[in-house]
Amino acid sequence: MEIRNPSPGLYNEDLAPARERTWGAFSIFNVWTSDVHSLWGYYLAASLFLLCGSFTSFLIAIGISSLVIFALMNLIGFAGEKTGVPYPVLARASFGVWGANLAALVRAIVACFWYGAQTAAASGAMVALLIRSDTMMAFHKDTQVLGHSGLEFTCYVVIWALQLLIIQKGMETVRKFQDWAGPAVWIAMLVLAVGLCIKAGGFSFDHGIPMNVLMEKTKDAGVSGEPGSFWALMAVGATWITYFAALYLNFCDFSRYAKNKEAVKRGNLWGLPVNLIAFSLVAGITTLAAFKVYGEVLLHPEQISAKFDSWVLALIAALTFAVATLGINVVANFVSAAFDISNAFPKQISFKKGGYIAAVIALVLYPFAPWEGNAAQFVNAIGATMGPLLGIILVDYYLVAKGNINVAALYQEHGEYRYEGGWNINALVATAIGSVFSTILPNFTKLLPAWWGTYGWFFGVVIGGGVYLVMATLRPRVLVTPARA
Repeated sequence: MEIRNPSPGLYNEDLAPARERTWGAFSIFNVWTSDVHSLWGYYLAASLFLLCGSFTSFLIAIGISSLVIFALMNLIGFAGEKTGVPYPVLARASFGVWGANLAALVRAIVACFWYGAQTAAASGAMVALLIRSDTMMAFHKDTQVLGHSGLEFTCYVVIWALQLLIIQKGMETVRKFQDWAGPAVWIAMLVLAVGLCIKAGGFSFDHGIPMNVLMEKTKDAGVSGEPGSFWALMAVGATWITYFAALYLNFCDFSRYAKNKEAVKRGNLWGLPVNLIAFSLVAGITTLAAFKVYGEVLLHPEQISAKFDSWVLALIAALTFAVATLGINVVANFVSAAFDISNAFPKQISFKKGGYIAAVIALVLYPFAPWEGNAAQFVNAIGATMGPLLGIILVDYYLVAKGNINVAALYQEHGEYRYEGGWNINALVATAIGSVFSTILPNFTKLLPAWWGTYGWFFGVVIGGGVYLVMATLRPRVLVTPARA
């Protein structure tokens, strides 16, 4: 769709509806291989494996939650495919042409945190490899920079810089990169799992890790009940669903390039429930086999590769996991932040400039390393901030607008999405109320029970979306004429 006479403050070429829609099911599938197959994805899956207490419980919890993820991604993905616009532009329909900047910048801030976390994970894989050298080990121990070792800081900056090279030529380069980066880590994961199982003398679905070890490793997870209990499994499912909170919002950044709705659906089917369950299973097998071989729980794959006798195998493992983590950073964090920041200042900031700003923020965050600590708690705390936004956007698109978006009006300052001076008061109120219960009360007060934070994202979606629906009923907007990008 060609946008005629757009308002300058709402338009640039990067934010315009997608003109070329060439992404088939395989490219959509590889969005998810890039997103899931990372050091953080493995770390989280392995951590949740410990909470389940058995393979059967793990597969049930991960399987059911993966189906929920699949359904939610289809909802936002279909909206992106139909309209052809990125997340911050789609948000204008529910938040107003200026109010969408609030929703976009919240997502951008989250992307910056995740950008730093994933970069740190990738650099950690390189550190684990390099400290095999006595010289590098001495540098690692004796030099400190910004609260980290000199080697950690150097690897972080190198990995940080490499990511900027990937996006130099735009989204098509991102697609080509993810098409091979995602499958590559699958090969490394399988080699790692098979090799450890052989070394362990075989494999069985018997969990094999004593309960006292599980209790010790999961004591800071904030979950009531011992591993394998009903509430532990509920927490596993909730955390796995919340892990994708950021991409529920901006998956339309990718689905807008899809050839058709069927490509989105098939790519999501293979990339989410099928791929997620398989990846999680391999992570669980690797964790258990590593325990049998080394006698300790190793949740990070670079911890395992660091124990390899062969430099070559350790190098291959470190490089593969580092590349895979670069893939998720580009897909889940760089792209989103680039579009979101560009949306706030479209005349001054392009897609690339927005990404550079996000990268700089991630670099500034490095000395504070807010991503260090318990994986589940970090995921839930970060994810909860985006729950109300998703609830509002889905309720507005499917229940209020009935899937009919006037795409041209999304780029008009004085069009039908102006609401009250460019802000939709209904969405602002719903966001505020949802955020109180999803983020503010559980993370900054002790008024709610400790378990509440585990489900903060869910409370945000339900409360934010519910309040918006009520307000939209009491303060209805004018129905729009269907339009397709």
